[in-house]
Amino acid sequence: MPTPIESPLLSEQARGRIRHGFFTRQGGVSDGIYASLNVGLGSSDRREDVLENRRRVAAWFDAAPESLATVHQVHSADVVVVSADTVAERPPADAMVTRVPGIVLGVLAADCGPILFADEKAGVIGAAHAGWKGALGGVAENTIAAMIALGAERSNICACLGPSIAGRSYEVGPEFVERFLGFDPAYEEFFTPSARPDHALFDLPSLTLRRLKAAGIRAEKLDLDTYPDPERFYSYRRTTHAKEADYGRQISAIAILEGEN
Repeated sequence: MPTPIESPLLSEQARGRIRHGFFTRQGGVSDGIYASLNVGLGSSDRREDVLENRRRVAAWFDAAPESLATVHQVHSADVVVVSADTVAERPPADAMVTRVPGIVLGVLAADCGPILFADEKAGVIGAAHAGWKGALGGVAENTIAAMIALGAERSNICACLGPSIAGRSYEVGPEFVERFLGFDPAYEEFFTPSARPDHALFDLPSLTLRRLKAAGIRAEKLDLDTYPDPERFYSYRRTTHAKEADYGRQISAIAILEGEN
């Protein structure tokens, strides 16, 4: 069975009311290139294996499989509010918020940054998938705004960025760098020269963390690089470099425990 990684900050803030986990690829039933806890419905893995893996994730929260809410991730900054009536839907979006106990919000990733949010006092949670497009477009800030609309207080929100590709593993070309510097010249600090001419290494996790803190919330990152760790994490970039046919997706999830006030 899966044993996820937990955030010290979120664990401290949750006080038994909110449960969360950054799941690795371990503890599932998939095999081959998908071994073992692949939860990606969009992968070419056997659907029955993916559904069993999702069931195991929900079970870690003592929840039924139908309580696990995910979205059709499209690298946007869009956020949806999940209710008991919409938990089974998978709309195109990259973040979710809820104040309904028993609903498990889950975001998938294979290098992009999974962010889990919680306001224990208000009983509001969020989950966001932040690749470079989402991070630049404001998916984290939009998630915070959606939580506040549900009753959260900015000063009470905590967030953690989970396992994602680190700067030492993320080489980008000059057009990529120009896009970010055109948005904010100060973002130059998140790029360092790489061994290839005109290329750079991009520290997306540090940029994401900076934006979370700039939004006025407490935040941390786990500093776990998905690319060089095939035993624990799927990685889209590693799969691409290895010329593999497909890749799995790990999940990061959070829930308000039922019966807690």
